[in-house]
Amino acid sequence: MKALLTEISLFSAFDLGPLGLANRIVMAPMTRSRAGAGNVPQPVSAEYYAQRASAGLIITEATQVSAQGVGYTSTPGIHTRQQVEGWKAVTQAVHRRGGTVFLQLWHVGRISHPSLQPDGGLPVAPSAVKPRGEAYTYQGLQPFVTPRALETDEIPEVIEQFRSAARYAREAGFDGVEIHAANGYLIDQFLRDGTNHRTDRYGGSISSRVRLLIEVTEAVSAAWGSERVGVRLSPTSTFNDMSDSDPAATFAYTARRLNEYGIAYLHVIEPVFPDVPEDERVTPRLRQVFEGPFMVNGGYDVASGHEAIASGRADLVSFGVLFLANPDLPRRFAIGASLNTPDPSTFYGGDGRGYTDYPFLEASMNAARCVLEEACNTAS
Repeated sequence: MKALLTEISLFSAFDLGPLGLANRIVMAPMTRSRAGAGNVPQPVSAEYYAQRASAGLIITEATQVSAQGVGYTSTPGIHTRQQVEGWKAVTQAVHRRGGTVFLQLWHVGRISHPSLQPDGGLPVAPSAVKPRGEAYTYQGLQPFVTPRALETDEIPEVIEQFRSAARYAREAGFDGVEIHAANGYLIDQFLRDGTNHRTDRYGGSISSRVRLLIEVTEAVSAAWGSERVGVRLSPTSTFNDMSDSDPAATFAYTARRLNEYGIAYLHVIEPVFPDVPEDERVTPRLRQVFEGPFMVNGGYDVASGHEAIASGRADLVSFGVLFLANPDLPRRFAIGASLNTPDPSTFYGGDGRGYTDYPFLEASMNAARCVLEEACNTAS
């Protein structure tokens, strides 16, 4: 491990615009469904994020920018005063531990259900294309419905939802925001031709399909300054019934356009599979064309994460489930300690079980020591 520290690695500091990160290990955004009534973050979430403040950067769970953007039960928002106050407790707790935290801005688009929408309306989307699958509602799983295509003159209101949410995030004390343009949600639905069949200025060519993301980036950057705005993409993900006829072309163009804004980073989700050659993945091409800090995500561990940094294929690596189960993940990585085993049954919903009760390394070692001492006492 000492050899790793003599070169650029996961443990090296990194200047993210005006922010100095202690390391390049990022906590990825992960939906945990612990919000209370009114989609307000609860005190237990402040504890959860503060426990993980040793990350170079925390990116919060996806957070809806409006009531229209809701697509799952018990997920937090950032569009009411009560939600802002709930998030203030989170940012204050993280900052007291010396951490840096961005809020992920989210509109799910078609991945919703009338029971989750204001006045029981249809979810909105670029086009009226029904996704395969089921929505997570308060009445249980229900089939997705055919969404309503946004009218051209409605799109400025969606952009305003992101702008307003960004302002609220700043008021709540965040260090920056990440625009969620991945995983089959609204902005991703506009980017990909499998879901965007529009014939107006927001559909057709790649340059038109990327327009919504660009206009949201401009709006959010106006509220924050682009050096505190990240963007997340998932060029090859099929999650939420997504597809594109030419993801390499679509997302390389998107990355080049984002260069114009000097954003904080580009965050790309593409799983690392040993049997997939590097030249068949989209991520390397995006690394080549994007000129700013580059973050990768997709099944990395300490070895592959270090290799991505040391080789120059990424500047930052985000970790999801590993951080969920290991609040002190950077320390465990640094000393080669064993990792806690995640409990999938507690990933979504519930209370502190499987949320804030994963043991830190010291607690695990003390527990093991107690067991050993008890065994020794019994033997004697």
